[in-house]
Parts: sequence; C-alpha cells; structure tokens
Amino acid sequence: MSTKKSLFDKRKLRNRLSIKKNIGNKLRLSVFRSNKHIYCQIIDDVKQITLCSSSTLDPKIKKDLKGSGTIDAAEKVGKDIAIKAKKIDLEKVVFDRGGYLYHGRVKSLAEGARSNGLKF
Repeated sequence: MSTKKSLFDKRKLRNRLSIKKNIGNKLRLSVFRSNKHIYCQIIDDVKQITLCSSSTLDPKIKKDLKGSGTIDAAEKVGKDIAIKAKKIDLEKVVFDRGGYLYHGRVKSLAEGARSNGLKF
C-alpha cells in the first residue's frame, strides 16, 4: 500500500525527470509549499546557483498579507518573483512544481508569475 509521502516522491521524481529531459538552457522556477508559507526560487542548474528567490516571509510581501498560507499570498509571491526575474533580465524559465499538484496555491503562484511577464 502506498503512503502519501511515497506518492509525493513518485510525482516529484517524474516531474524532475521530465524537466531535465526538456530543459535545455532554461532556468528552473522551483516551488516549495508548507502549511504556513510558500517559497520559490529561480535556479541555474548548470552553475548550481540560486539567482533570485521570494517567499511569504519577505518583509515587502508579509506586510500586505492577512494570512501567509492563502492563495492570495501565493499570487503575490509569484508576482514578486517575476519582478525580481525582470530585474536580472530573465524571461523564460521552466516551472518545477516538485511533487505538488498543480492546484490551489501552486497554481496561483504560477498565474501570478505569468501575469507579470514570466514565461513558462
């Protein structure tokens, strides 16, 4: 019998293999979601560095939020990461949702990033 953790790990592995096969020169927008917060970062896998990051713990985002575990908070984080990416001249990335389903806060973060000009 499969547990939730093993199903999560299977989705994560399947998603990462698909990304690595099709990534080319693009950078990766990685998402981590906890019960209280959501985090994202743009990673260059070739150089193995993080170029920029954003989360609900950032002071600029945190002051405008009523709750940090909401869909609205995730959308603001997505918009913030897109703004930071524009500042360092990034337009195209590959969206890495990890093992999370593309639903709720993860979807809201992606739509927020797209609305501010990040393409994936």
